Order: sequence, then C-alpha cells, then structure tokens
Amino acid sequence: MEQFLEEAKAASRILNGLSGSEKNRILKEMAAALRENSDDLESANAKDMADGNKNKLTAALMDRLFLDESRINAMAVAIEEIAALKEPVGRVLDGWVTEDGLKIEKVSIPIGVIGIIYESRPNVTSDTAALCFKSANVCVLKGGKEAEYSNRAIAKVLQDVLEANNLPRALVSLIPDSSRAGVDKLIKMDKYVDLIIPRGGAGLIKHVSENATVSVVKHDKGQCHTYIDKDAKIENAIKIAINAKVQRPGVCNSMETLLVDSAIAKETLPKLKTAFDAEHTELKGCVNTQAVIDVADVSDADFDTEYLANILNIKVVNGVEGAIEHVVRFGSGHSEAIITENISTAEAFLNAIDAAAVYVNASTRFTDGGAFGFGAEVGISTNKLHARGPMGIEGLTTYKFKIYGSGQVR
Repeated sequence: MEQFLEEAKAASRILNGLSGSEKNRILKEMAAALRENSDDLESANAKDMADGNKNKLTAALMDRLFLDESRINAMAVAIEEIAALKEPVGRVLDGWVTEDGLKIEKVSIPIGVIGIIYESRPNVTSDTAALCFKSANVCVLKGGKEAEYSNRAIAKVLQDVLEANNLPRALVSLIPDSSRAGVDKLIKMDKYVDLIIPRGGAGLIKHVSENATVSVVKHDKGQCHTYIDKDAKIENAIKIAINAKVQRPGVCNSMETLLVDSAIAKETLPKLKTAFDAEHTELKGCVNTQAVIDVADVSDADFDTEYLANILNIKVVNGVEGAIEHVVRFGSGHSEAIITENISTAEAFLNAIDAAAVYVNASTRFTDGGAFGFGAEVGISTNKLHARGPMGIEGLTTYKFKIYGSGQVR
C-alpha cells in the first residue's frame, strides 16, 4: 500500500505540469474511449449483475449497479461536460498590496492525492476520476465489491488513455487491497493522501470518520424531506412529491419523509395516497395520517431510516414551525424542500433549515453535480467545511498565497 501511494504522490507532480488545454484534450479522449469500449464495459458489468442476483442485492442496489449503452454514454457526456468547465487551478481568487509593499495573490491549487471510497455505482469511477484529473488531483479509488468487474474495466479504459499520452497510470488507480484492512491502511496514510471522501452507507461513513488520520469530507446519508404547506398548489405538490420519491428511490437525494400541513391534511392526503398507490409506493404514517388514509404505522426509527427504496413516511405537522421542528430533529443536512406559494413561509423555511440544499417548489432530486451545472460530482457533502452539497471541481481545490516582494524584511 505504501509503495502504491508513494507512486500516486509522485504522479501528482507530473499532473501539476499539464496545461488546462492538455487536460481537456485528454478528458475528451477518455470520453471517446468509454464509448468505444462500451461492449467490454457491459460484459464486465454483466458479471457484477450476475453476482448481485446471486447475492440477492436489493432492487435499488441493482439499479445503481447496472450499466448499458445509454448509461455508458451518459458517463462519457459527464466527462465532456467536465472538460468544458473553466480551469479550476491557477486562478487568482484575490489580490492586494500590503502597507509594506508586498504584493499578495490568493491562488487556487489542487488538494493533491484524494482517496475516494464508494459503493455500488460504477459511474462514480469515471465521474470522480475526471473531476480529479480536471482539478489536477490524483485519485485513489476504492469501489464496492459488488461493482468490482465494472470498476476495473472503467479504470483500465481511463488508464489506457493516460498511458497513450505518456502519463502514469497511477493518476487514476484502484487501491491494490480493497479489503476492510486495506481501507483501514488507506485512511491512515496521511504522509501520502491529502483527503478522504467516503460516500455510502452510514456504517462506512462512521468507520472512516472515526478511524481516519487523513482529513475527511463526509458524504453522509440523504434523510430528505418535502413539506407541503397550507398555501401550496396541490397539483404541483403531488407532482413534486411523486418525483422526489419515485423517479429513482435508490439514490441519496430521494425523499424519505413527506410532511403535510395539518390545515390541508384531510383534503390532500387522499389525493397523495391515490398518486402513490399508482406508483406502488409502500406508505407509512403517523396517527394523524392514519386518521385520514389507510397506511402502516410509522416510528421514530422509520423517520431516521434512509430506505433507498420505494417506501415513504408521511407525517402531519402543525404548519411550517412543525415541519422545521421535524427536519431539525431527523434531517441529515442533505436536501430539504417546501412546497408553498407564500413567500414569507418559504423564506422562514429556507432560513431555518441547515442543509446543503434547501428548495422551494422543486424536487430534492435536483441535488446533483450534473443538475447544478458541475458536469458531475465526487459526492454530495453533508460537511460544513470545506465543501458542502454537490462537490465538483471547485470543491477539489484549495489555495495558497503567492507573495511578491522587492527586498522587504520584518
């Protein structure tokens, strides 16, 4: 592991020497190579899917794991979008002259070597590799064992492009020991690794956060809520709620709990049930919800569960204050939404909720690097420092001060 990471650290110096135009050209070649090798990638993915069926993975995990020509093309498009973004490295963020005549510039620079630990989704391999390459960072990847064949195949395609451009394969690499012991070594290698980004289940996040000596940016669970206020347009509210839960239930920005203002519960809950029944959503509700519609019991444990499945909690609350109180208690700092036509109520919700993304009259499913215009993301950070929300190339940079003098001493 140490030799592997030493090579990664050395490769970062080579990457720092590439111009923005060179990086963009190579990224476009990576995108083209993914399309050209689509058949090989689908074959590798078929092995993972077969293993997934054998190991009885959930439908949500199988959906996240699956690759076809369309999804591979989407991976290539994401890389092309990243190539089209403005150059993140070497930008002068600020500048001034001190009383002593020193000219100081605050300049963006890469973080260095970034370890990314993730589960299930093989497109994360190409997305994170491209984002790191664009921002002049070396990425050390540890994907989930359920996507092992797919991740290896994708990494090989990207590494072959690097090699064709006389660049070290170590710029994009999978860790040699993907066991739990290997991960434990990686997260303590602060001599070589500058940042760890874990994205996955609560157990993984907790383990990495508690045991790493390398700095960590957490990409924690998405305990997302949507609140339907008494001043909402009900048709809009139902459309948004259905999208937030059903469009892709197995992802972190999908809604897990729907909050409904008590002032409109009797009118709205039957309409919501009809809409969700049509989507085969399993509904759980509080006592006040059950007084209006026939749904299963919901518990505090359910309110704290990220289902990643077509299951939804419903709770009737006393206005926006009740909604805020519930979100403060159970939210994970990911994405929260209010549906209302009342500007004052919307602003009260926006200001009170401490989450990476807070929406008015829109689905939480938009919390995504591509949807935000970042091309892709290395994850959605629930940290407050140094990056928050969809973490694109700017989140993969830090800065240093360049100071120009003319003989000054202090």
